[in-house]
Amino acid sequence: MRYKLLWAALGLLVFAAACAPTLSVTPPTSSLRVVAVESFLADIAQNVAGKRVRVETLLALGSDPHTFEPTPQDVKKIADSAVLIVNGAGLEEFLAKLLRNAGSHATIIEASHGLTSRALKFGEPRDANNSIDPHFWLDPTRAVKYVENIRDGLTQADPEGAATYQANASAYISKLRALDEKIQQIVSALPPEKRKLVTDHDTLGYYADRYGFEIVGMLTPSFSAADATSARQTAALIDQIRATQVKAIFLEQGANPKLAEQIARDTGVKLVTGLYTHSLSDAQGPAPTYLQMLEYDTRLIVQALHDA
Repeated sequence: MRYKLLWAALGLLVFAAACAPTLSVTPPTSSLRVVAVESFLADIAQNVAGKRVRVETLLALGSDPHTFEPTPQDVKKIADSAVLIVNGAGLEEFLAKLLRNAGSHATIIEASHGLTSRALKFGEPRDANNSIDPHFWLDPTRAVKYVENIRDGLTQADPEGAATYQANASAYISKLRALDEKIQQIVSALPPEKRKLVTDHDTLGYYADRYGFEIVGMLTPSFSAADATSARQTAALIDQIRATQVKAIFLEQGANPKLAEQIARDTGVKLVTGLYTHSLSDAQGPAPTYLQMLEYDTRLIVQALHDA
């Protein structure tokens, strides 16, 4: 009887396996080679491209576009691409040199084209070379323009895919609208007087403006994490934290925590690490897509400030 049951069970497994769908990787229907610089940008672009085009990413996960140094393999990837999607607005300072070295003739889609930089508040960086805040994507309502620009750029490069790109873009824009509503709902649980942020550099300006946060200060008063911080700026930040009763300092994933740890000790505030802003996580991490990245960051921020 025992053996009969075993054989019966094996028979069911074989039957189930025979009925199960065969898993296969469907190749893209277009041979167009598309590369996006940042991982969040590649994810947005892949949602527009759908199954028609496979979008490759230039920067490895965890890389910061402010400090990126291209390798020979990166140069070759750009040289072989037909379309290159960039954030623009001065984020990719390495881009001009990379394109020269690659001898690239790729069509360039500037995802942020047409967006106007937010007005800088007192104390924010005013770099003579770049007074534009390039971090538009951290406000999902501004990311709508990214989707439209990518849709139009892919359509120009691949007119036969126009209907696909249009339909996919419309569907993804609906998801961006829904995400914006969800973030507003999550943030609504946090009293306005607690919505004060100190970050490692000036990244969350658009996000703060959209969702009612106040940027009290930053460890590096610049749009780029590559810039240095003076002792005077650090002392001023400590005074500002104490004066405004800030409860936490937020660091991006991969940022050097040394200075933040010192300031947190001196002021007695909480140090919160692991925000995803310039890069997605891997598939096992908390932010494997652009939509999940913004929701994860929001929940991390709200929880930290609520509990502080």
